[in-house]
Amino acid sequence: MHMIFPLFVSFTIVFLIVPLLQKYAMHIGFVDRPSKRKIHNDPIPLMGGVAIYLGCMASILIFIRSYPAAQAIMLGGTILMLTGLLDDWFKTKGKDFPVWPRLIIYGVVSTVPIWYGIEITGMSNWKLDEMIIFPQWLAWLTTVIWVFAITNMINFIDGVDGLASGIVTISSFTLFIIAALMNEPLLAMLAGVLVGSCLAFLTYNFYPAKIFMGDAGAVFLGYSIAVIGIDGAYKSATILSIFVPVLALGVPILDTVIVFMRRLLKGQGLHKADKLHTHHSLMKWGLNQRQTVSFLYLIGIVFALLSIIIVLLKR
Repeated sequence: MHMIFPLFVSFTIVFLIVPLLQKYAMHIGFVDRPSKRKIHNDPIPLMGGVAIYLGCMASILIFIRSYPAAQAIMLGGTILMLTGLLDDWFKTKGKDFPVWPRLIIYGVVSTVPIWYGIEITGMSNWKLDEMIIFPQWLAWLTTVIWVFAITNMINFIDGVDGLASGIVTISSFTLFIIAALMNEPLLAMLAGVLVGSCLAFLTYNFYPAKIFMGDAGAVFLGYSIAVIGIDGAYKSATILSIFVPVLALGVPILDTVIVFMRRLLKGQGLHKADKLHTHHSLMKWGLNQRQTVSFLYLIGIVFALLSIIIVLLKR
């Protein structure tokens, strides 16, 4: 039960804070306004990421502030949340925050887990029966690439009401169960913090959304779940070192691969915003927002179950 308490605390905090931030954002005009690329027709408050951040930070400080992965999330997550909030502020003014400063900050923050000893130390060999240990430089490089990629992937899928928050809920709950199965209580508590925050936010963010998480929430969640995905049992196991976190985060990874392939075929920049994401395609095929999100939830649950089955088979 002690592994579940942080989940309840983060859920309660976010559930109570969101309405306050919603009113405040509308009052000061901190809203996401409709545009050609948007699918909503009315201004939506854009401070949900702050609520998610506060819920996670409060729960971490109460229960697991001395845990290295939690410290990495507190430091790196804070920097990314503030960067995302600045990006969101630009959006409220109808402007775009420059790409390169953002990418540089994301890249630097992606090294933070390494400072706390959290890194991808190796991978399974082709027989999946032993570990191939990386040289130190490769361990650092793969860790930075993983964190940078997942941070951005969660941001990429945040285009339909409830999608990013729901997928992170599924993914973090999967990592919570796996950490519990692998007897990693602190890691389970940390994953539970994300579950609680995202689940509470989802009650306001599911279609029709009353508030958006914005870049502040998306990059914070992406970074946090990336850190959790490589910590604990995942950095020292064999087959788990690849398939468990990849499957747990299957939807954003698959979506990003598909979108990048489409952009390459079209000859456009990989960072350029467009409507080539999976959720956009599903809606073009006739699905409404609820059906689109529900379908992608289902895919996420299938990936999650596969990752749990792998853990159970390898025990």
